[in-house]
Amino acid sequence: MSEPIDTGPMNPDFRCGTIAIVGRPNVGKSTLLNHLVGQKLSITSHKPQTTRSRIKGFVTQPDVQFVFVDTPGYQNRFSNALNRAMNRSIITTLNDVDVVLLVIEALRWNTDDQWVLNRIPVGVRPLLVINKIDKVKPRSLLLPFLKKCGEEPRFAAVIPLSAGHDDNFGGLLSEIRSRLPVAPPLYGVDEVTDSSERFLAAEFIREQLFRLLGEELPYATTVMIDQYQEEGNLRRIYATILVENDNQKAIVIGHNGEKLKQIGTRARQDIERLIEGKVFLELWVKVKGGWSDDERALKQLGHGL
Repeated sequence: MSEPIDTGPMNPDFRCGTIAIVGRPNVGKSTLLNHLVGQKLSITSHKPQTTRSRIKGFVTQPDVQFVFVDTPGYQNRFSNALNRAMNRSIITTLNDVDVVLLVIEALRWNTDDQWVLNRIPVGVRPLLVINKIDKVKPRSLLLPFLKKCGEEPRFAAVIPLSAGHDDNFGGLLSEIRSRLPVAPPLYGVDEVTDSSERFLAAEFIREQLFRLLGEELPYATTVMIDQYQEEGNLRRIYATILVENDNQKAIVIGHNGEKLKQIGTRARQDIERLIEGKVFLELWVKVKGGWSDDERALKQLGHGL
């Protein structure tokens, strides 16, 4: 748990608290975090389970500090060590936050959404964030869905939005602020995350695996940073992409190494935007069979933590 920081005289009504962003996979939780913070912290793709670890993002205003926690998507279809670790991390987060945002897609409420709701502690009334309303055509279809959700007593409030397009999250932040405790800030006004550059670099590389490879392959891959060297405005990063068999290794490398080069180029550009400096990135691909069902390997990699 972070300790409050000394910021000198402050608003006696200053509020600070932690907000968990939860939901089934691929509903836009990471996109919401990134847009709230105004910076890319959590990786995104159209594939489920892109997020594997909790990511914190901070939004500080004159009278409030929001500490958002993006969580992996709840899933109950697979039971390997990786998915068990991800689900455990969500449960841990829910037991130590002030507000819960349950994110769903507009016009969609299915058994997976209900499964997530059932795992929110009894007595906790989440804010229901209905995302992707920009995709609803015709717009008139949205009103009955909003009305039905608003009649559900389990939800403290219902907030419709488009996480990838809205510039004004005032309504959502206002609802959250009213539920946060009066408390001093936990982080500095200029801080946006407590994730290290090293961790975020691995995530940005993994994002390109999700974006550039086939539908199934990314789930059998992960990234390990071997060396992360800082030289002024330059970062030298040496990383290994782990796969589970030789066929997957060949796919990641691609013909004459073209796919690996493409992954590296895009990841390097993202890391350069993050650090606002230059990056030298070198990637290798290695086979490590069964890594996703190896508890010790997952702890070393930080997945689900």
